[in-house]
Amino acid sequence: MSRPVTLGEFIIEKQKDFPYASGELSQLLSSIRLASKIVNREINRAGLADILGSVGQQNIQGETQMKLDVYANEVFINALRARGLVGGLASEENDDYIAFDEEIHKDSKYVVLIDPLDGSSNIDVNVSVGTIFSIYRRLSAPGTKVTIEDFLQPGHKQVAAGYIVYGSSTMLVYTTGHGVNGFTLDPSLGVFLLSHENIKMPTSGTIYSINEGNYVKFPEGVKKYIKYCQESDPATKRPYTSRYIGSLVSDFHRNLLKGGIYIYPQGTNAPNGKLRLLYECNPLAFIAEQAGGLATDGYRRILDIQPNDLHQRVPYFVGSADMVSKAMEFMNHFNQKL
Repeated sequence: MSRPVTLGEFIIEKQKDFPYASGELSQLLSSIRLASKIVNREINRAGLADILGSVGQQNIQGETQMKLDVYANEVFINALRARGLVGGLASEENDDYIAFDEEIHKDSKYVVLIDPLDGSSNIDVNVSVGTIFSIYRRLSAPGTKVTIEDFLQPGHKQVAAGYIVYGSSTMLVYTTGHGVNGFTLDPSLGVFLLSHENIKMPTSGTIYSINEGNYVKFPEGVKKYIKYCQESDPATKRPYTSRYIGSLVSDFHRNLLKGGIYIYPQGTNAPNGKLRLLYECNPLAFIAEQAGGLATDGYRRILDIQPNDLHQRVPYFVGSADMVSKAMEFMNHFNQKL
């Protein structure tokens, strides 16, 4: 039996897809790999160490920061700052972007946007959480300080995106625009091994993921789509199964592998939707499309939206292509456009 391919080996092998990068993108992904292993270690000992609970303050989103949010944020910032590949970083946990202006960063080509610990409120009940990251080539000239415009790029400009899910096993899934591949961490060796090569999201599925507790506040198109999902129709394998974990990475990961749709619409307690375009929606949309799925705000492609704020929120429909298309039909029929 052939030896499993490690993430490091796979990244190096795929450098040929980026003749302009001279290996920097591969090194950048390696920094994210290292940081994810450090965060994974702390998550696995969360029940033993004094890292659970809140730090007593809120992030820019008005959400209470958990101790592991802060820890994970620092780990990824430090890992990406340590190499001169990144000109700056924007995090869901920080009010503003961070410019790396040390000498080693003067020729940097990239910026990174990150949700360091998605779903962290679930840590203390042992539910899977994750990290989501997005990489862009900077627009500002190397040798100068990064600007806000470097981060406010539409999602189709991403050069790489991925997520790490910290669950019963720890997996890193990423794309560079040449398909989607998944790697599972072997804790005995401390390395990620290729476990899910060239992932393809099923065209349709039997799972819908939405917080139905907000049903009365949903747009009419979403209400009608939920009722459609619950109707009996053997030809389309309905009724579908409702599965909602509350950790975006976990819900998305399940639907990526098994087929399904995830929805977080506007009209809840978050009028514009809860999820952040730059830190959550764009990177997962890039992965979804590369795997054959779709991602929209109910009406338009997520990757075509021009961001106007670092912490911009949008409604989100992502998953199997046929299911997202059907949900959009309901949105267009029962609702006015945004």
